[in-house]
Amino acid sequence: MIRFYYQILRGSGNNNRGLIHEVQAGEHVQGQLWGAFNGLFGPAANELLVVSALADDQEPVASPASVAAELWESTARPLDATPCAKQGLYVFRRFFVREQHVDEVVALSKQAWETFEGSADYAAEPQGLFRPQTDADGVVRLMLVTWYDGFESWETSRQPAPEAQENFQKRRDLTLSTYAVAARLVHS
Repeated sequence: MIRFYYQILRGSGNNNRGLIHEVQAGEHVQGQLWGAFNGLFGPAANELLVVSALADDQEPVASPASVAAELWESTARPLDATPCAKQGLYVFRRFFVREQHVDEVVALSKQAWETFEGSADYAAEPQGLFRPQTDADGVVRLMLVTWYDGFESWETSRQPAPEAQENFQKRRDLTLSTYAVAARLVHS
């Protein structure tokens, strides 16, 4: 298990250029930068998503620019702290799952990835499935980060191989709610 720190940073003005330069200079980053992401759909124009891998004994401190922060643990992926490197589309998909179903959702995802990633019809690779802390009502807010080479692959991947589709349907049945944010990698 690797610990990660996720922050949504908000800059002043109507864009995030200043934040991008600050993150490139090492500001706002806790531990090793796993990736900084510019929102395409979801985040405001002056926001930046930043994910860092933490040392075992490191306790994160939210940046003054942070409007939201979560401490994550890796589940099935990533297996190490290697930063994201591929250009393309990164989709951050939040799954709200009851505590008792988390292990099953992780297992279903891992098994589905075996055929989901190997498709000749699109290019996709799940980068991480993270488990934040449990909500007070027993609901866990899992975060799945998946890389696609572009929007066309994302759209085509909505109809994956039958083996993956079956597992994704079982995962949907265990999910209370979900939403996604689309972003591009700006720095790793």
